Amino acid sequence: MRSGNSFGTCAYCGKRIMWIRTRAGKNMPVDPEMISYRRAKEGCRATEKIVTQIGEVVCADRVDSSEAEGVGYISHFATCPKRRG
Repeated sequence: MRSGNSFGTCAYCGKRIMWIRTRAGKNMPVDPEMISYRRAKEGCRATEKIVTQIGEVVCADRVDSSEAEGVGYISHFATCPKRRG
């Protein structure tokens, strides 16, 4: 994990979140559970935006760890039940 990652609580739903600084220098709230991912094949659309431990935002699909090319976190913006429209 990059130094500077910290935990907090979502102001909207009250769930625990983790903050990761993206490569663009922005702090992004993510769900703290690590998931395995694989980038979509060329011409296919990925189902998730995943933030890696080093702050890279990757468009990919969740997969079983045996099929993974990497691990990361799901943005809490995508999962917060109070922010969904």
